[in-house]
Amino acid sequence: MKKNLLLHAELSHCLATLGHGDRLIIADAGLPIPPQVQRIDLAVSLGIPSLQAVLKAVLSEMQVERAIVAQEALVNDMLPDWYQIFIGHGLPKAVESVSHENFKKLSQQAKAIVRTGEATPYANIMLCSGVCF
Repeated sequence: MKKNLLLHAELSHCLATLGHGDRLIIADAGLPIPPQVQRIDLAVSLGIPSLQAVLKAVLSEMQVERAIVAQEALVNDMLPDWYQIFIGHGLPKAVESVSHENFKKLSQQAKAIVRTGEATPYANIMLCSGVCF
């Protein structure tokens, strides 16, 4: 059995096969998932698992070069609390933002979308894979 924080086999495999620049989205329960994009569905019920719990596990194994969120997630031009918690723990301080409509269009280019049970509006993040060297 794996000993690390991330135990989900399908998600572990996805992270292990990411290349530089590949995109992985961790999404709330309501983000539409394009049919051609791999769906990794972790949602059990509203709030379970939370976006923060899944993001923590993913960041324990993924090198993130860039992050993109919807402009609608920003509050008074400030990053949401769930993002700020992970600055310096795998997320870059600088974040890109696009409209929620453009975020949904960009999601078509993701390698996979991880659906959580998160019920906070616009709680979606696109992680762009970096390299460890």
